[in-house]
Amino acid sequence: MRVSDEDRERTTQQLQRAFTEGRLTQMELEDRLEIALSAKTYGDLLNLIDDLPVEQPRVDDVVELESKSGHLKRSGDWAVPRRLRVSSKYGSAELDLSQAVITHPVVDVEFDLTYGSAKIILPEGAVVNVDAFQSDWGNASTGDVPSRPRPGALYVVISGRAKYGGITVRYPRKRWFTH
Repeated sequence: MRVSDEDRERTTQQLQRAFTEGRLTQMELEDRLEIALSAKTYGDLLNLIDDLPVEQPRVDDVVELESKSGHLKRSGDWAVPRRLRVSSKYGSAELDLSQAVITHPVVDVEFDLTYGSAKIILPEGAVVNVDAFQSDWGNASTGDVPSRPRPGALYVVISGRAKYGGITVRYPRKRWFTH
C-alpha cells in the first residue's frame, strides 16, 4: 500500500527521536531519512523503524466510567489512566489492575456509588490507601494489602463514596493447580 506525506513525516519524526535518544548515529539517521523521504510503500517505512522501540500509546490523564444500572468492569491488558473516576447508581464496579499497563507510580481512583459495591484487584506488591473512601452502609476491606507507600511499588489511592455498598481491594487469587 502506498504511503502519504503524513506517513513519511511521522516516520522521520520517529527517526529523529531515536537519534536524540542515542539509538542511531548521525550516518544512520541521514541514510534512513533519505530512504524515508523517498519511500513509496509502508514496507519501505517499516524496514526503517523495525529495530527501534515501539512508542507507548498515550493514556489520558483522567478517564470517567459511568453506568446507571450496569456492571462496570475493566480487566486484562488495558491502559490505566493517572486518575480514574467511576460512577454507578445501581450497579457495581470491578477494576482488575493485575495485568493492566500502568505507566504511573500513583493511580487515583474516585468512586461515586449509590447502591453498588466495588472490587479492585491489584498487581502483586502494589499498595493501596482507602482512607479517603467513605461508605454509609458498607465497609472498605483491604485484606492483606498494605497501605504504606513503598519505593518502586504501584500506589493506588482510593477516594469517593458508596451510600449502600462497600469496596474490596485484594491481590489476584492464587491457583492451586499452577506451579
